[in-house]
Amino acid sequence: MGLSMMQRPEVSVVIPTRNRPELVPRAVRSALDQTLREIEVIVVVDGPDPSTGEALAAHADPRLRLVELPESGGAPAARNIGAKEATAPYVALLDDDDEWLPEKLATQLKLAQESEHRLPIVASRLSVRTPRAEFVIPRRLPEPAEPLSEYFSVRRGLFHGEGFIQTSTIFAPTELLLQVPFTPGLRRFQELDWTLRALQVEGVGVEYASEPLVVWYADENRQRISFDSPWRQSFEWLKESRDLVTPRAYAALAMSVVSSVAADSSNPRVFLDLLREAHKHGKPGITDYVTFMQVWLVPPRPRRAVRDFVLGRRRARESRTVTPMSEARTLSE
Repeated sequence: MGLSMMQRPEVSVVIPTRNRPELVPRAVRSALDQTLREIEVIVVVDGPDPSTGEALAAHADPRLRLVELPESGGAPAARNIGAKEATAPYVALLDDDDEWLPEKLATQLKLAQESEHRLPIVASRLSVRTPRAEFVIPRRLPEPAEPLSEYFSVRRGLFHGEGFIQTSTIFAPTELLLQVPFTPGLRRFQELDWTLRALQVEGVGVEYASEPLVVWYADENRQRISFDSPWRQSFEWLKESRDLVTPRAYAALAMSVVSSVAADSSNPRVFLDLLREAHKHGKPGITDYVTFMQVWLVPPRPRRAVRDFVLGRRRARESRTVTPMSEARTLSE
């Protein structure tokens, strides 16, 4: 499957995948069906996987291209290879089990072109669909003077997702993705890690489209990387990221984000180590302590069930009183 275009595409879509022939066609269709037509879709097959090529053979679209890797290097490495293959000035990332709404790329391209930042990262809200409910995150957009590391990590309530960035929402200059690649081998927090590092580059800022443009299928009956518990690697990532975040954000990362991974270990020493780390290098707030105890004492499945119930009811109330969304905001850290 190749691509020979009369003109340079405006956006390169990068979709890493492996052994998900039943899922990736949906993601590819949502990319090819965008209202922005001048695109290329690069599916990076992460290792030997003939079933994926067979599943995509029916998509006879010259804008679609497969890059098949001889061995698996993981999703971050596959995204990096996709960025190197890109021919457009912008890259939009899409996970193989997610889906875009038709206006996604057109909306983000407009925001990028109008941005005051030389290297804008454009994200958006997304609709989360679980077996029990549907709700929209992030629930709010960043405030003008709010450090983005705090926006991504500090909770104001009991549930995550008040501030958020997810891989399938990321739209960024190809130049930036080549300068700041994803961290190969990192199993958790891949988009957060990349965004925090990218924000250290001069000229980078974040734009948010205020409407949800992505559907994130949080299917808890399917094995996902996010259900793995590489808590040792996550703890090391936390300490290595200390200089990228504020002390307030560091405490929140330790007590909620990394704790959500480490709690599966049920290890009292890890509990105490994270608490000490948050106190020594961060500035915890009351919500951090409440979240920390909730994460460690309440099992993940009941916690997710309560979250979905509360946020699903909130979403239903909001849908009955729809108001025009505010304009997208521009922020930089």
